[in-house]
Amino acid sequence: MIYDKLFDEFVQCARDCFNNRLVGVYLHGSYAMGCFNPKKSDIDIIVVTDGEISDGCKAEFMRRIIRLDDCVANKGFEFSVVQKRYCNPFAYPTPFELHYSRAHKARYLADPHNYVATMRGEDKDLAAHFTVINNYGIVLYGAKISDAFGIVPSDCFFDSVYQDIKNASEDIIGNTVYTTLNLCRVAAYLNTGRCMSKKDGGDWARDNLPSVYADFITEILRCYSTGELPTVSAAALTDFAEYVLNYIDRNKPIAKE
Repeated sequence: MIYDKLFDEFVQCARDCFNNRLVGVYLHGSYAMGCFNPKKSDIDIIVVTDGEISDGCKAEFMRRIIRLDDCVANKGFEFSVVQKRYCNPFAYPTPFELHYSRAHKARYLADPHNYVATMRGEDKDLAAHFTVINNYGIVLYGAKISDAFGIVPSDCFFDSVYQDIKNASEDIIGNTVYTTLNLCRVAAYLNTGRCMSKKDGGDWARDNLPSVYADFITEILRCYSTGELPTVSAAALTDFAEYVLNYIDRNKPIAKE
């Protein structure tokens, strides 16, 4: 019920600030996929608009969302505002009008005007987010998903998720749980064609990758659930990352000319 109230307030902010330009508000990520952990999960949202939004409207939206974000424990909201013409039909890399996460909060607070004026561009991550919406998304407000979002081609989705794991041999040391489970779900996607959550990707990898990695993946899944830090040697982490990266390289889609 706490999150239902947050979602309602987020939607009301979007309706008040974007008015008849608002196409819809869509929940994705771990909450939509059924593996949300309030201790460490973002609340992931895509806002779709009909055309560009003025900086004045975006400034008011940010002002209100920052206040709402202060009410959320731990990682808070992560959202992007995207024009419908880039969602359906899908454009890649996908342009966005505005983006926010807790990682950007200090920058926003230091200079709200500059943040609103400059926080726009293209984001390859949106291909993965839109795929999750097409498979698991929750409509918080507005048009149904099939109207707001087109199909994301498989090569765009793979390129999007590959950005998160291409440096996994180094990243896994400092960000073990996130990197391990992202490796698992990319490998699972290449094998099954399914877009999976981190948990489901980890379950697949535990049962389908070589059994020598099963105990390690089980420990990572436990830590993902509890929030504890795994105790695994750097050599073991690097070995796992290099194995899965090689697996992904052998099975990845052939790039189009």
